[in-house]
Amino acid sequence: MTATGPNYDDLTARARIREAALRQFGEHGLERATIRGIAADAGVSPGLVRHHYGSKQGLREACDDHLVKMVRRLNDLAKDDVSRGQMDSVAASRAALKPYQRYMARALSEGAAAALFDEMVRLSEEWLAELDARRPDPPKVDRKVRATLGTAMALAIPVLYEHVSRGMGVDMFSPEGDRLLSLAMVDIYSHPLISPEEAAVYNDALDRTPLRATPAEREGAPGRDEEHHDD
Repeated sequence: MTATGPNYDDLTARARIREAALRQFGEHGLERATIRGIAADAGVSPGLVRHHYGSKQGLREACDDHLVKMVRRLNDLAKDDVSRGQMDSVAASRAALKPYQRYMARALSEGAAAALFDEMVRLSEEWLAELDARRPDPPKVDRKVRATLGTAMALAIPVLYEHVSRGMGVDMFSPEGDRLLSLAMVDIYSHPLISPEEAAVYNDALDRTPLRATPAEREGAPGRDEEHHDD
């Protein structure tokens, strides 16, 4: 795989290794990606990869840390835009993260990238705090829970890349697919699926529904497997 990208040749060897790892992990996953393959992609020796990062796991952690910092920086830019009544950073943020979508999808589907997911949840909580202050009704669910589920739903789109692309009829990572996805998400978020009145009915029904143990909880209930015999 040939290393390509904006100003790639201007990056330090350490940064080129990290960018190559993001591509290789995204394409092959942590287990199948190799130090040798990452080194070849970055145009360095395997020994230099180990010198800078120690191991594949160390490199994976460095990739996550890089994306955490990037997401944090892009979030700050978005907040500045909103405060000025502008949306200039939205397209720029999507473009900046686009090269890393496959890595994020692969890592999250493998149960990795916990630091990245947690940071995105934290940032979502900050946005929800501002939105909650303006909503007419108090939220019924803890802010972190809502931020966690919102983040999971947003990140599920690249994780389900094959299915989403098939359903849209176009590669979601292509320029055409990216535009179609953006238009669809704007439409979905701007037109709620249920009204506040319908939500009140559902919430009332949930409040009146007794909590029941899940099958797993019932299986683990004390004394379930105990047998009692009369002598």
